[in-house]
Amino acid sequence: MSTAERDTADRALMAGAVDLVRGMAIVAAFVPMPGEPGGADLLDGLAAIVPTVLLPVLLPDRDLDWAQYQGPDSLGGPGGGPALLREPSGARLGPDAVAGVDALLVPALAVDRTGVRLGRGGGSFDRALARVGPDTAIVALLYDGELRVDLPTESHDRPVTAVITPSGLWRR
Repeated sequence: MSTAERDTADRALMAGAVDLVRGMAIVAAFVPMPGEPGGADLLDGLAAIVPTVLLPVLLPDRDLDWAQYQGPDSLGGPGGGPALLREPSGARLGPDAVAGVDALLVPALAVDRTGVRLGRGGGSFDRALARVGPDTAIVALLYDGELRVDLPTESHDRPVTAVITPSGLWRR
């Protein structure tokens, strides 16, 4: 996609995510890397309507801790320095903090029609998904064309319950 096409798609993704989480109290999300669905304005859009937005902090064993999003200036690379992977600098809440969220927005390379999510292979978000309750909305943000018919699955994979694309919302 061109930069303009990606910006348009990211605005649609943010609008879809905001519509989905409106009225929720605690949402966990991710900090989109450059070129990843969601774009640079996703977190501020969520924070404008959700009282608490939690973001992941990668632990040495590749599990995820969580901290509250406190604006774009609170994000830095691991350990507080600059990096492609940006994390919140606030107080760590522990890996189980995600258990109390109303929705968990997750990154994905693709999702299939059964909810199987293809991530980057580290298993970090799969561990987080195992901690959320059965009624928690697990939502992947994808660009159009990344919702697939079928993907391979492994025993540790946890399905998503919904996908937001620029074209709209899909629920499993």
